[in-house]
Amino acid sequence: MKKIVKSICTQCHCECGVLVHVEDGVVKKIEGDPEFPQNEGTMCPKGLAFVQLLYHPDRLKYPMKRVGEKGEGKWERISWEEALDLMAAKFTEYREKYGPQSIAFGFCDGDRDEVGPWMAWLIAVGSPYIFGTDAHYCLRPAFVADSLTFGQSHTWEVGPDYDNSNCILIWGANPVESHPCSTARRILKARARGAKLIVVDPRFTPLASKADVWLQPRPATDAAVALGMLNVIINEKLYDEDFVKNWCTGFEELKERVQQYPPSKVAEISWVPEEDLVKAARLYAKNKPCAFHTRMGLLMNTNNLQTVRAVDLLSAVTGNVDIKGSNILPYPSPPRSRSYVDFFRLHKESIPLELFETRPGYKEWPLIYGYDSPWNDAHPPSAIEAIARGQVKAMIWVNDPVMGLQNSKKIQESLKKLEFMVGIDFFLSPTANLADIVLPSATWLERDMIHDLHYFYLPPKGKRDYHESFVSIGEKVIEPLYECWEERKMAAELIKRMGLKSPIPIDSSDAYNNWRLEPLGITVDELKKKRIVSIPIKYKKYEEIGFQTPSFNVELCSNVLKEQGFDPLPYYEEPPESPYSTPELAKEYPFILISGGRHICFYHGALRQLPWLRELNPEPKVEINPETAEELGIRNGDWVWIETPRRKGERVKLKAELTETVHPKVIHAYSHWWFPERKDDPDRGCFESNINIITYDDPPYDKHSGTPLIRGCLCKIGKVEA
Repeated sequence: MKKIVKSICTQCHCECGVLVHVEDGVVKKIEGDPEFPQNEGTMCPKGLAFVQLLYHPDRLKYPMKRVGEKGEGKWERISWEEALDLMAAKFTEYREKYGPQSIAFGFCDGDRDEVGPWMAWLIAVGSPYIFGTDAHYCLRPAFVADSLTFGQSHTWEVGPDYDNSNCILIWGANPVESHPCSTARRILKARARGAKLIVVDPRFTPLASKADVWLQPRPATDAAVALGMLNVIINEKLYDEDFVKNWCTGFEELKERVQQYPPSKVAEISWVPEEDLVKAARLYAKNKPCAFHTRMGLLMNTNNLQTVRAVDLLSAVTGNVDIKGSNILPYPSPPRSRSYVDFFRLHKESIPLELFETRPGYKEWPLIYGYDSPWNDAHPPSAIEAIARGQVKAMIWVNDPVMGLQNSKKIQESLKKLEFMVGIDFFLSPTANLADIVLPSATWLERDMIHDLHYFYLPPKGKRDYHESFVSIGEKVIEPLYECWEERKMAAELIKRMGLKSPIPIDSSDAYNNWRLEPLGITVDELKKKRIVSIPIKYKKYEEIGFQTPSFNVELCSNVLKEQGFDPLPYYEEPPESPYSTPELAKEYPFILISGGRHICFYHGALRQLPWLRELNPEPKVEINPETAEELGIRNGDWVWIETPRRKGERVKLKAELTETVHPKVIHAYSHWWFPERKDDPDRGCFESNINIITYDDPPYDKHSGTPLIRGCLCKIGKVEA
């Protein structure tokens, strides 16, 4: 029997509507759904190839228990009963012996719907320890910077109203690779109808090739570039005088601050030509309404919070806030389904303050990791230290920090010190290989899942003057294969065996999804019939309630930062390693390293097992300018070594790709590389070409977020000799 099932791919943040072709219970093909507003039929290689993951011979198929040394790669198959009984016994033992703070849960992205159920388990246990492994540079610092300025999120990936914008500013992001079917598609549609485009990126990205102005800053100098643009906008009186007068505080202080950043000085700092910076500032200020999109490029450095603040103020002084065609503020909004924010809030409300205070980073960086922060994460580098010294005894991981976190060998050694560890994944990843118990997770094709987090501001077909947000559901296509379980079921069974009570209903998929939909007043059965439930969007909400800051205005000069003894205005700070701050070091390490640029085929360290995707991108690459390569005797396709100053004795091997898309003094390495096909190697080659072997997790940190210098450190490269 043949049928086509409408569902939603969750392999990345785009969450695209798909048509899944099924024949006699076997998935044969996945293609884009032209009726789904998020992607309108478009698909990226990850989604198209997902059927290869579903039936991959190396997919985890049943629970396994380690029988050798940690990391040795020796396993035996066990039943779910044995796995859950052992987990319940171990976690109960540590909870009773050392307290709930000895237990933790680690995650990165919620692409398998694991965050809610596992946070329910964490609340039932009473533990304060959530390890969002990239919390120090993914979203959280930007969210807090936005909150200091506007009282809520402003730079998130779903807020920009590209469809109605006259000018789009892309800063430190590459959505053609990272969000191809949602963000990039909408930006390119806006560009086609005449919207101006400004791209700020050290690399000449696909979107940069479409831009009216491309600014190529020296890595980690973005704050100076933003302040230079503010200098032009303020001194040339291109700002929105009415919005600044009525809705902003601190303008005179900001005006004084930006005098320190004339375009000529910024050009010297950032390597951005003065005339280009001025052109970008004028283009942005004169083409209202404007929307902007930022991502990791602004956040992986030691001045990330103030950098985001500086970019935020571009929209603030020009009045591009919560108006049609700008960045839309999410709150207040009509009721939505429960998601990340609600899980974090419920966790915070359920755990005593004295336990929160034991969490790594709580006292050192309270804006991000303190009790009043919008987030509940521990500071990742400090959390790894807590594991290494035995403060955390037992954990559940649903992601791969050995590949994803900086200083990977240290991460591996630290995780080996956990007394009990559970890994949950689709494949035996380098992190799962260190576990005591490994559990096989169901994919999005094998469960029902509510989708709402990334669905904002998508207009009905044929209209640009009315916007709606929406909630949808990705329906189960087939029953879970082998002995794979959805993680809601794992968490529910573990809570029962520990004799605890879940704070949310997770005993069944329908019960959990109905709880998530409860604020909307609909059931999962009703949503399946409708598929999409629209939520109206309202502009200029601040005219009714003001901004959720201490002054109820946009705070160009932050009251919260001032009260905490920090500089209340954005500023530029030279990276701790650079040709200017460490000139002697730069003689030995003459290049600037950036890493982590996305590739459309992969999501972090995932999917390198899939033949179609490896055919498109078979090997780890490093981008080098041809001028630099010629000086070093490197040809296209040569293998090269990369080394950094603070990882003496370590180096990684990547294949040179010569391209003029990077500056002659800048090297770009793709991240998260490992070789799952190397089955005779327990580590699967995860230390040979993973750039995180030589990236930094140690101080100095950003004083607000605890972020180390990840993009923008110095490096040297050399050809691998046969």
